[in-house]
This record gives sequence, structure tokens and C-alpha cells, in this order.
Amino acid sequence: MQLRTIFRRSLWGAVAAIPLTVALLLPAGPGQAADHLDPPGDVILGDAADITDLYMWTKGTEPNQMLVAVLNFAGPLDPKEGQTGTYDANVLYGIHIDNTGDNKPNIEIWVRFGQNAKGEWGIQVINLPGTAAPVIGPVETKIDAGTSRVWAGLADDAFFFDFQGFQDTLATGKVSFDPTRDFFAKKNVTSIVLEMPVPAALGAGTQISAWATTRRLAED
Repeated sequence: MQLRTIFRRSLWGAVAAIPLTVALLLPAGPGQAADHLDPPGDVILGDAADITDLYMWTKGTEPNQMLVAVLNFAGPLDPKEGQTGTYDANVLYGIHIDNTGDNKPNIEIWVRFGQNAKGEWGIQVINLPGTAAPVIGPVETKIDAGTSRVWAGLADDAFFFDFQGFQDTLATGKVSFDPTRDFFAKKNVTSIVLEMPVPAALGAGTQISAWATTRRLAED
């Protein structure tokens, strides 16, 4: 199987259920794209709707190989005491998987956060390959669902980039990147981590392409 991620857009613990009430509202509107430090004009840096990266890789061996998808957003943020993930009940996250090579989604995974009566944040994942029903549970906790699993919470930003070298290169016209200088070191993002069986995501195809989107929903 070939795996390619297009467009950007071990943390396990005990499971405890948190009820969520969510509605999937899909307002029409133009799409916008941006890079890691350049969100669209109506999104501020560190906003829950600001995607920083989408990573995908496989783990294990056939026939039990798993596909891991990590969607990072709301960063990069400087760490501080008591910091938690950035959650917004009115942002809908989509991870779109094309397994037929036509650049159209064959599988669309939808993710949304919400709070229970105690104000505790939880996550709902709909249409996750390897599951028969929506996955619901608390953030910062491993949620097992069939052969798949879900986790969401504050994480270290895995993106590597020499931002100073980029600026120096633009200013001087001379390539000035330093591989030991990482602007994103010790920065935080919020992550959605999904683990699913490769056969469930791949279907009858031989290649997976994926991209991520966010949409703001009407307030409940």
C-alpha cells in the first residue's frame, strides 16, 4: 500500500464515558488553505479552527496493520503551567480519505468536541473505520472502539522548521537554514489521534490520500 498525505490541514489511559450532545451542521462556504503559521484571515493563530498539520503513518504488520492519523491544531503555543488543550464545540473537524485515486473522499471522518453538565470536555468521532458506531469519550484519555481507538489532548508540536533561517533566506537571497535550529521546539498544539485498521481505511484500493478541514458551526 502507498500512503500519501495531502494538504494540512504513547498517550493512553483509562476510559470513562462523557455524554455529548452534538449536531453535524455543514454550512456551505468557500474553502481556505494556509500553512503552519499563516491561518486564513478569519482565523487567529492558536484558534481551535486553525489546522497546523495532518500526519499519517502505518504501524504493525499485515494482516493487523494499523493506520494512525494525527490532526494538530490551535498552535504553536508557548507552554505554561495548567495549560490544557484548546477545544471549541462549534468547530467541526474532518479527515477525508481517498482510497481510489480520484482525489475525492471515499471515507469522511467527522470529529467534534463538547462539554458535559460538569463542564468536562469530551470528543465524538463519527465514521471512524473499524467502528460500528460513533466513538464518544473524554479528552486526555484513550478510547477503545472495536478495533480502533481515539485520543485527544495537549501535545508537543512535532513540526520542525528553522523560521529564522527562512527569514534570513528571504532577506539575503542566500539559503541560510540551520538543521539544529527549530522554531517549533517546546511549542504545544492540540491533537486528535485516530488509530484504525488499514484494511478498513483502504477498502479495495492500493493507495490512501488524505486531507483535513475545519468548519465553524452555528452555535447550539
